[in-house]
Amino acid sequence: MSLPAIARRAVLGALAAFAASPTLAAGKPRVAIVTDKGMIVVELEDKKAPITATNFLYYVDKHRFDAGQFFRANRAKGAPGAGSIQGQPKLYSRRAPPIAHESTLKTGLKHKAGAISMGRDAPGSATADFFICASAQPYLDAKPGKSDAAQGYAVFGYVVQGMDVVKKILAGRTDGVTNVPSMKGQILNPPVKILSMKRV
Repeated sequence: MSLPAIARRAVLGALAAFAASPTLAAGKPRVAIVTDKGMIVVELEDKKAPITATNFLYYVDKHRFDAGQFFRANRAKGAPGAGSIQGQPKLYSRRAPPIAHESTLKTGLKHKAGAISMGRDAPGSATADFFICASAQPYLDAKPGKSDAAQGYAVFGYVVQGMDVVKKILAGRTDGVTNVPSMKGQILNPPVKILSMKRV
């Protein structure tokens, strides 16, 4: 089901206004993530995290996030509004090979509020799943050490519009089914639909 006509026109109008904004002069690529809860715009740090940003844009340009979803809301205990939301391409979409891990120690980017970062298992296993921080999460940054955990996650940009939408998604109902014990109580029910992603 798509957005109602009025809501769709409002999103398109906001997108057009944003595209015309003089703030785009910075030259960093920006992507509009249109969901059934509203629009989020992210600006990618393609100079500091070129591998990760280029990989994300590959999926955007191939329209593989269209009909995707935000499926997880990982809320921080005892801190309302804190945590992250996780998104993925449409189900069964073809994925490119995993990319090299760009450590925050090398990029200088941090998991502050609004950061967009790659989901992964082991370092170097990330493909397309990503997450957006609704609050600062410094424990996700890389730290000196050789363990998988010490290498942290790869930030590659920041939200420049739509943090209210991020918070709205984070606050969603999370009693969805999962076979991953660590995600119990974090699966959005229903998931939030990604209607489209495109450069702006």
